[in-house]
Amino acid sequence: MFVNMSTSQDISLFTTWFASKNWTPFDFQTETWQAYAEGKHGLLNAPTGSGKTYALWVPILTEILKLNQNKTRKSSSLKAVWITPLRALSVEIKQAAEQLISDLNLDITIGIRTGDTSQSERAKQKRKMPDLLVTTPESLQLLLASKNYPKTFQDCQAVVVDEWHELLGTKRGVQMELALSRLKTISSKLRVWGISATIGNLEQAREVLLGVDPKVLKNSILIKADLQKNIEVKSIIPKIMEKFPWRGHLGLHLLEEIIPIIKASKTTLLFTNTRSQCEIWFQKILEKHPEFAGELAMHHGSINKDTRLWVEQAIRNESLKAVVCTSSLDLGVDFAPVETIIQIGGPKGVARFLQRAGRSGHQPGKTSVIYFLPTHAIELIEASALKKAVESKIVEDRLPYLNSFDVLVQYLTTLAVSDGFYPETILPEIQSTFCFQTLTEDQWFWALNFITKGGEALKTYDEYRKVEIEEDGLFKVNRKAIAMRHRLQIGTIVSDAVLTVKYITGGFIGSIEEWFISKLKPGDVFTFAGRNLELVRIKQMQVLVRKSKSKTSKIPSWMGGRLTLTSQMSELLREELYNQDATDKSPELVALEPIFERQRLESIVPRPNEFLIETFKTRDGFHHIFYPFEGRFVHEAMGSLLAYRISLLSPISFSLAFNDYGFELLSDQPVNMQDVLDNNLFTADYLLDDLYKSLNATEMARRKFRDIAVISGLVFTGYPNKLIKNKHLQSSSQLIFDVFKDYDADNPLYQQAFTETFEHSLEQGRLQKALERIAIQDIVWKSCQKPTPFSFPIITDRLREKLSSEKLNDRIQKMIKKLQK
Repeated sequence: MFVNMSTSQDISLFTTWFASKNWTPFDFQTETWQAYAEGKHGLLNAPTGSGKTYALWVPILTEILKLNQNKTRKSSSLKAVWITPLRALSVEIKQAAEQLISDLNLDITIGIRTGDTSQSERAKQKRKMPDLLVTTPESLQLLLASKNYPKTFQDCQAVVVDEWHELLGTKRGVQMELALSRLKTISSKLRVWGISATIGNLEQAREVLLGVDPKVLKNSILIKADLQKNIEVKSIIPKIMEKFPWRGHLGLHLLEEIIPIIKASKTTLLFTNTRSQCEIWFQKILEKHPEFAGELAMHHGSINKDTRLWVEQAIRNESLKAVVCTSSLDLGVDFAPVETIIQIGGPKGVARFLQRAGRSGHQPGKTSVIYFLPTHAIELIEASALKKAVESKIVEDRLPYLNSFDVLVQYLTTLAVSDGFYPETILPEIQSTFCFQTLTEDQWFWALNFITKGGEALKTYDEYRKVEIEEDGLFKVNRKAIAMRHRLQIGTIVSDAVLTVKYITGGFIGSIEEWFISKLKPGDVFTFAGRNLELVRIKQMQVLVRKSKSKTSKIPSWMGGRLTLTSQMSELLREELYNQDATDKSPELVALEPIFERQRLESIVPRPNEFLIETFKTRDGFHHIFYPFEGRFVHEAMGSLLAYRISLLSPISFSLAFNDYGFELLSDQPVNMQDVLDNNLFTADYLLDDLYKSLNATEMARRKFRDIAVISGLVFTGYPNKLIKNKHLQSSSQLIFDVFKDYDADNPLYQQAFTETFEHSLEQGRLQKALERIAIQDIVWKSCQKPTPFSFPIITDRLREKLSSEKLNDRIQKMIKKLQK
């Protein structure tokens, strides 16, 4: 099984341990052990639940044992750092290593350092670091902000970045790139390893992790686990198919279909896409089936830590039948008893779906079972597409960030807060990262000027002069207040201000975003953490509540709830839709035939070479509906672009509604669609310029700039328990944005706000490809007498903004009756 390993004598200890568990190491595990022993860096790609953790803990522990044997006394220094994107995973990872250490009675220590770590534990670690440390990207940056940090990391042999696919394509990934560039200089023996499950661009993922230094890349390996993970996808198909589907009931009409599934499984996880959906499903199941009281729990990121940990432990010891959850349970937490997953609504991406499927049968060789419950009928096309994606193993790419100047500025200040830095030492390290490989001399001097003087526009204000240049050229923060404020704000996750929810009598329930609470007044009832709560008052950063017996309540919605179809998922969905004439149709497409038939009465179901436009008139006005099937972000941008271009032909104003399948332009006068087509308004030419004008890009960039301002330290978010209100942060960042706009338009942070708006928020690249695709399709314009099944979810979504849920339901039922006549 094992050959040519320089540490074969030490490794036998672990192979014996594997044998005692009746495990046989997989080829990818032994390959990783071998590569690590040879001093290689690498990226390990293996499915969830296949033993990835031991693929790296084993060689790391082997190396530490070897080091300890070669020394007369044990070295008390940090030997390995394991990075996890979620605090919830740190306990799991620590336990996996502890099991090895305990069973083999090894003299090796392990600790955790995250935002949940107590001050006393941090102080203990400061005095004496454990051999192994499990931490997060943010906590690693905080260690780099501490005095004498090189001494902490000088003996470090390995850094493992777990769930690398979750960090890649985010600014947290950029944070990791910069931290690794520093650690590789401090410790010449450092090996960098990443672990990734579902990702398409693995080669690029390795390059982003390891940097662009040819020597490092040459001494690296990409290891893929050749394991066939069986995933069984089952759709819950409604017995009676609505011919005019809408999204409002969140799939609750199929609630009874899942009860037998829950009862037949040891434990079931019900994944929802948003925290508000999670709250609603939890409430409704208990309302209809009170027998589940005590056996059903809820898990999402805003529920307090103790409750979340209790739920995770209850899943492990099989004391819960079901948990309604969000992406808070997506990653690596190992729940062997989970038999079944139910995905409520389209997951919007293949990788997310596979990740969730892998939560069941979370052991090598076990089959994962996942049920797909559509929240409206047309989502069955997504279900059919996902089945094919699972079979053909298609997974999305994660695209890395380039030149994130806000993260660079934060990182340089972090180094200046600790021991200071010499620019000539740090620049080559930064340029060795994937993100900053094209960093120019001018951009570098701008960054140094920015942290020392605030840049050209802000140089007259003392508060932006954070870093001082000492006589020998060392860049250093010498003021304690600046250092403290910087440490409090390290990180790249910028969200709305979060308020804690507490009973007026005491007792912490969880946390909720300020923007939702700001809409409530005392006496309003809202559902949170599975309870109906009455708002008593808001005091400082606390929402004080009491229990309410009211049957009606407002459901919190969180800003993170806007998921969009990935480009891979959009493509799969279109292919499946175009498959309508195939003889070997999936059960989902067969079930959708009544909807397709009703659609064809008024319009068409588009084929591969067709792009559908529908127009009709209702009491609301003139509806113009377009179906690119490209996801809501692209549709929002395309809708605005088209509205702008049409208005150039003749003055007209529109309101815009969109979902993942299409978008609607509603006006009080008809549009001559032939004019639109004759004037080639779908062209990709002048796209950036027209987008800029159509979307009020400056306003969008201004909102995006708030996050950039926080990350770069231009605005301060406040002290613990005394956070600055979101509206004040927004106004402060807007003021700086306007200063840059008027006096420093070439400022990289100002320019970055526009880049991120177009490339990330509006997915400009995808929009361009969509327009190019439409340009070669036959455009089919159908002038309809009334709304079609495809248009119905879009026009009812627009009504949601105006009506309460009760009034909306009544209005929609009347519309359906009228349409079915």
